[in-house]
Amino acid sequence: MSEEKQQKSSSTFFGGAAILAAGILIVKVISAVYKMPLVNILGAGYTDFTAAFNIFNILLMISTAGIPVAVSKMISEANTQGRPNQIKKIFRIAFLFFFAFGAVCSAVMFLGADGFAALMGDTKAADCMRALAPSVMLVSGLAVYRGYCQGHQHMTPSSISQIIEALFKLIVGLSLAWYLLKVLGQPDHIGAAGAIVGVTVSELVALIYMTAEHFHTRAKSPLVGNDQPDSTRQILKTCLSLAVPITLASSSTSIITAVDNAMVMRRLQNAGLMLSENAARSLMSNYTGVQTVYQIPASLMVAITASVIPAVTICFTRKDRKGAARIVGSSLKTAALIAFPSGVGMVVLGTPIVKLLFPALDSSVAGVILSILGVANIFVCLMLVCNSILQSHGVLNLPIVTMLIGGTIMVLADYFMVGTASINIYGSPVGTCICYGTTCCLDLFIVYRIVPGCPSFVKVFGKTLLASVIMGGAAWAIYGLVHRATGSNTLGVAVSILAAVVIYVVLIIALRVLNKDDLSLMPKGDKIGRLLHIQ
Repeated sequence: MSEEKQQKSSSTFFGGAAILAAGILIVKVISAVYKMPLVNILGAGYTDFTAAFNIFNILLMISTAGIPVAVSKMISEANTQGRPNQIKKIFRIAFLFFFAFGAVCSAVMFLGADGFAALMGDTKAADCMRALAPSVMLVSGLAVYRGYCQGHQHMTPSSISQIIEALFKLIVGLSLAWYLLKVLGQPDHIGAAGAIVGVTVSELVALIYMTAEHFHTRAKSPLVGNDQPDSTRQILKTCLSLAVPITLASSSTSIITAVDNAMVMRRLQNAGLMLSENAARSLMSNYTGVQTVYQIPASLMVAITASVIPAVTICFTRKDRKGAARIVGSSLKTAALIAFPSGVGMVVLGTPIVKLLFPALDSSVAGVILSILGVANIFVCLMLVCNSILQSHGVLNLPIVTMLIGGTIMVLADYFMVGTASINIYGSPVGTCICYGTTCCLDLFIVYRIVPGCPSFVKVFGKTLLASVIMGGAAWAIYGLVHRATGSNTLGVAVSILAAVVIYVVLIIALRVLNKDDLSLMPKGDKIGRLLHIQ
C-alpha cells in the first residue's frame, strides 16, 4: 500500500473520530444541562435513577454491546472487498435479530422490575426500571444503524442521533421530573421515573431519525453489485462470534458495577453504619451524583474506540501492518491527551467543582469522592481504548479476563472498606480505582505483547503526564489564590480551569507531545503542523 493511501486511510480514521468527538462534546454539554440540575432536583431520588440505569446497562450490554463493533468490522471488510450485496444482507440480518433480542430484554426488565429493585437494595427504583425498559429494544436497533455507519466510516449520522437523544432527554426528562416533584408534589422516586421517561422518548426519536437517514442514503446512493452474499447462517454466526466476546467483556463491567452498587447500599445499611434504606440512599447519592462529571472523559473515548476497529481492520485487509501500528500509537496518545488532564483536574479541584455544580450534595463527602474518581478516570479511558485495539487485532477474550480480575478485586475491596465505619462510602471509589487500575495495566501489557510495532508507552504517555501534573499544580495554586482573594468559589473554579487549559496547551506544544506523524493522521494536520512549527 502506498504512503499516500496509508495517510488517506489514517486521516479517514481521525476524521471520523473528530466528527464523533465533536458530536459527543455537544452531547455532553446538553447532558450536563440535564443531569446536573437533575441531581439537585431529585436529591436522594437520583440514587433510584442510578439503580435503574445499573440494571438497564446490564440488559443493554447483553443485547447491544457487541453490535456496533461486529457490524462495523463485517461491513468495513465487505466494503474493502467490494461486496455491496454482502453489506445489505449483513445489515438486514443484524437488525432483525438484535432488535428482536432487545425486545425480549425489554420485557424481562419491565416484568422483573420489582425483583431487580429488591436485588439492588433500593425498592423505590422499580418504577424507574419500568419506565426505562422499552429503551433496551430501541437502543438495539440504534446500535445496528450506528455499526453500519461506522463500518463505512460515516460518523455524522451517529453524532446527530446522539445529539437528538440528548436534546429530547433534556426537554422531556427534566420537564417531567420538575412537574412531578414541584407542581404535583410527588415523592422523589416518582420524579426519577419521570426523568427516565425522557430517556425512552429520546431513544425512540433517535431511532426514527436513523431509520429515515438510512433509507435516504440508500435511495441517494444505492448499493449495486453482482457479488454473492454469504448464507444467513454464516453471516449470523460470524456476527455472533464477534459480538458475543465483546458483549461478555462489556457486560462484565456493567454487572460488576451493578453488583458493587447493590453491595455498597447493603453494606451501608447492614455493616458498621447500620443506616436505614433512606439514609443509605442519601449518602449513596453523593457517589452517584458526581459520576456525572467522572464519566465525561470516558464518554469521549467512544470517538476513538468507534473509529479504531474499522480503520485497523481496513489496514489488516490490505496487509498494512505499519499503518495499523500508527493508528494504535496515535489512538493511545489521543486518549492520554484527554484522560490525563481531566483526571488530574478532578483530583485537585474535586471539592470546588462539587460546590459549583451540585449544591444539593454534601461537598465534604462528594468532593473527596470526585477527587478519588479522578485517578480512576485515567485508567478507565486507557482501558477502553486498549480494549478496542485488542478487538481490532482479533483478541476478544483477554479483555473479559482482565475485567473479571479487576472486578473481583473491586468487589472484595469494597466489601471490606465500605463495611468499615471509618471508611464507609469512600471505600467504593477507592475500589473503583483499584479495579480499573489493575485492568488497565493488564490490558496495556497485553497490547504491548500482541500488537506488532507497538510504540513505547514511555514515549506515548510520558510528556503528556508531565504536562498534566504541572497543569494540575498550577490549577490548584490559582484556585487557592483567587478563592482567598475574592471568597468566590465560582470565580476560583472558572479562573483556575481557564488558566489550566492555557497552561496545558502551551506545555503540549512546548514539549512537542505531538509530532509530524501524529498530525499527519489528523484532519488538516499539515496546516496545524505549519502553524505550530512542528516539523
